[in-house]
Amino acid sequence: MTPAAFKRSLGKGKPPAGISMALSGLWWAGKDDWDKAHKLVMSEEGADCAWVHAYLHRVEGDLENARYWYRQARRKPAEGDLAAEWMSIATALLP
Repeated sequence: MTPAAFKRSLGKGKPPAGISMALSGLWWAGKDDWDKAHKLVMSEEGADCAWVHAYLHRVEGDLENARYWYRQARRKPAEGDLAAEWMSIATALLP
């Protein structure tokens, strides 16, 4: 799946089948369902979920918490446009 196709899938009622938990969380974030996205990634371990978790706290405006999760993901804290970060994460995590 391409990043563009992943973004287009936001028009559907559920995430594409077979994607990772991190991508599922990112998908729900793309649908502006922060709570559902957060529940998915906070229940999983691993750098990918930590990265999405960091992004979610950045969306929320909790930058201190976001920095913690970027460290867990072993990623530099993002700056700038949230939509661009969403697409960067999708691009990196899609197979």
